[in-house]
Amino acid sequence: MSLPPDFEWGFATAAYQIEGAVAEGGRGPSIWDTFCHLEPSKTKGDNGDVACDHYHRYEEDFGLLSSYGAKAYRFSIAWSRIIPLGGRNDPINEEGIEFYNNLIDSLLKRGITPWVTLHHWDLPQALHDRYGGWLNLEEIQQDFEHFARICFSRFGDRVRNWITLNEPFIIAIYGYATGGNAPGHISNEEPWKVGKSLILSHARAVRVYEREFRATQNGQIGISLNGDFYEPWDENDDRDKAAAQRRMEFHVGWFADPIYLAQDYPKAMRAQLGSRLPEFTDAEFALLRETKDLVGFYGQNYYTAQYARHRDEPAHPNDYLGNVTETQTNKQGVSIGAESGIHWLRSSPPQFRKFFSWIYARYGRAIYVTENGCPCPGEDKMTREESVNDQYRIDYFEAHLDAISQAVKEDGVDIKGYFAWSLFDNMEWSDGYGVRFGVTYTDYETLERTPKRSATFLKETFRKRLAGVNGHATNCHATNGHKMNGTNGLVESAEHTQS
Repeated sequence: MSLPPDFEWGFATAAYQIEGAVAEGGRGPSIWDTFCHLEPSKTKGDNGDVACDHYHRYEEDFGLLSSYGAKAYRFSIAWSRIIPLGGRNDPINEEGIEFYNNLIDSLLKRGITPWVTLHHWDLPQALHDRYGGWLNLEEIQQDFEHFARICFSRFGDRVRNWITLNEPFIIAIYGYATGGNAPGHISNEEPWKVGKSLILSHARAVRVYEREFRATQNGQIGISLNGDFYEPWDENDDRDKAAAQRRMEFHVGWFADPIYLAQDYPKAMRAQLGSRLPEFTDAEFALLRETKDLVGFYGQNYYTAQYARHRDEPAHPNDYLGNVTETQTNKQGVSIGAESGIHWLRSSPPQFRKFFSWIYARYGRAIYVTENGCPCPGEDKMTREESVNDQYRIDYFEAHLDAISQAVKEDGVDIKGYFAWSLFDNMEWSDGYGVRFGVTYTDYETLERTPKRSATFLKETFRKRLAGVNGHATNCHATNGHKMNGTNGLVESAEHTQS
């Protein structure tokens, strides 16, 4: 299935997951450095000290990226590599500036467009220690605005595509509700405070770009929001239909309603959370109104879908899902999709297409898929020779790209780009190095990179799709009937941490 010839495509990564060199080049520690070393049981004993050593090997990595035919590359800037202590009155690290300048220039000389994420979870530890990081609304939004201004001023002459934050839902819920991610807090009040800080910090960065840089740099700025699409557990039960809608409002609307519509949080959130959900002041609403039309695109990170089942009892105080039960099989025992190499992800391309329409109808913005990918079943136990023959991943990519084509051509959704997660196997946060999402195999002992078949597949399929050539080599729309237990969205529930 074809795609528009100007469709952007490439691969995505994040600084802490790939760079390594955590104590080199003037970089300060982040909350993930601390979390991995103080709570090693929560990251399978792994950490990002070396990771893929991208800091020293980016030229080699971009050689691979170029050989894969990528038009674009999404990466994040480590805040503590630019400002080791993080704050607006703290010193700027010129070594860090030089590293990212070299990285950007290396991409451009290969004809690859840089897409830069300002913050992909690695908050400077010093800000967390100084005032609580994202828990301190007044301080953090000023420091994030300062960090964004530095990045725009030092890199914006060559960078035209900016993403303020990656997956604020994951930052807030898994960092401050479940404790599964850094900084490891467990609370039923903190995540909602953090969410407001993230929304307003995003808005401050957008305002700075508009007021000080857009006229001369002529770029665009957006945000990447994760989310699953939810089908009703019982398609004939209106309560389950309402539960599916409510779950997506808790997952997506929490951030997207204020950011893209300058509206309060969804009514379902207000009804359930009450006073725990912070109010926006008149001045904050004014900021959201000023910036909502300046957000140039909607960044969608999509991996999977689930079923939502209503719950008759009142919401538990620790619930963050909208008082629904998530399941991977419906009332009839039908799976939402083919199982992958991680428990929370099943291949669900039809729901990908539905999700596009849901987002586009609600927010009306051009969409870039800023992350999409999977680990193959059993890949964590595979040898290199087995892992590079990644047919499941090829099938996953093909089916999800077909869903994009259908959404564009048949549903009228404005989708402008796609970034596969990920360029290579890397540190998958709390899942450590066992889970492999890459199209390049990483040997963590030798750091040797080996292209998988999926890398060649993406190069060829985009060549054909952008040239208007139809046809498929493989297909993957299979499901299976294995029943799995649902989760209730409490702080002790299983992790569902995306990249």
